[in-house]
Order: sequence, then structure tokens, then C-alpha cells
Amino acid sequence: MIEAKPSDTMRDLGIVQTGATILTQPAAPFDLPSEASAARAVIDDLRSAMRRVGHAHPFAKGMGIAAPQISVGRRAAVVQPPGNDAAPIILLNPRIVEHSDDEDEQYEGCLSFFDVRGIVPRPLQIIVETTSLTGQPVTTEYRNGIARLVHHELDHLDGILYTSRMRPGVEPIPIAEYRQTGRAWSYQQ
Repeated sequence: MIEAKPSDTMRDLGIVQTGATILTQPAAPFDLPSEASAARAVIDDLRSAMRRVGHAHPFAKGMGIAAPQISVGRRAAVVQPPGNDAAPIILLNPRIVEHSDDEDEQYEGCLSFFDVRGIVPRPLQIIVETTSLTGQPVTTEYRNGIARLVHHELDHLDGILYTSRMRPGVEPIPIAEYRQTGRAWSYQQ
């Protein structure tokens, strides 16, 4: 019996896979509050996709998904921090307004090419401005593992895949090679 590759599983769950043009294009912002119902619908679709994916694969480090990964070219993403009691982070029209110079390097995966993992440097702290459904700006600081998860999803909204953030000469490794080699992420705020 041939076992399905992780990327095939993600494709079957409705996750757009690498090579699709939508993953390399900047997503369009919502005009809030006038497009609040459209934004709610996209967030609902993202959360539904996260549930499907979560049933197929456990995510000990948390997970996120951006609208382009479900074929929607809009600036919306959802991040689910690790832990059963953690509330999802809803990101509408997000943009990083500030980041720390301090970085760490950790392995990341991506639902859009789930067969590999890559070591990616990211800031340990980011400040993100989003827009509420009522059109009000909201500024939030994220640190450590949550900052990494949020930054990864914001990259998707800018048409950037984590492989372009990897240091020159460093390549992703197959999932079989990665297993049990990554360090735990810190989530202390």
C-alpha cells in the first residue's frame, strides 16, 4: 500500500499547494467596515479549513492559515496558538509596524508544501496592526513562538513563502529527516 505524502493530504483537505500563482501574489485588503460580512465569511472558511487540517495532523507548536492558502486573495489569516484553551488570533488587513532586532532560528513547516521543513530566522517580537470588523485599527504585540506563527501567515498575505526567508545556501529538509530534530519553541510572553 502506498502512503499518501503529507502535501497530498493537505491538497485533499483544500489547501492550495506550492506552484499556485495565488501563493506568490500580495492579497487585497478588506475595506472595513463596508466589507465586514465578506471578511467574516473568509474567517469562517479559514477556521473550517483549520478544523479539517487539525483532524488530519496534530500541531504541537500551533498552526496558522492565510486566505491565499484556500484560494482567496484577501488579507485575512487565522493563527491557533498551541493548547486546547488558547483563543484563535484573527488577522484582518495585518501589517508589521515594528519588530525586534533579536531573532532566533527555528524549523517551520507550511501547509502549502508540507513534505519539508526549513530553518527560518525570525524576529522574537513583532508589533502588528490589524483592522477590526468595525474599521478600527488594533495594534498587538506578539513574542517568541506566537510572533513566529503570526509572521509566517503575514508573509503569505504578501506572497512570500518561508523558503525565501531562509539563509542563503540553506535548503528545506524532507519531513522524514526533520522528525525529532527541531527544538521546542518558546511561548513565554
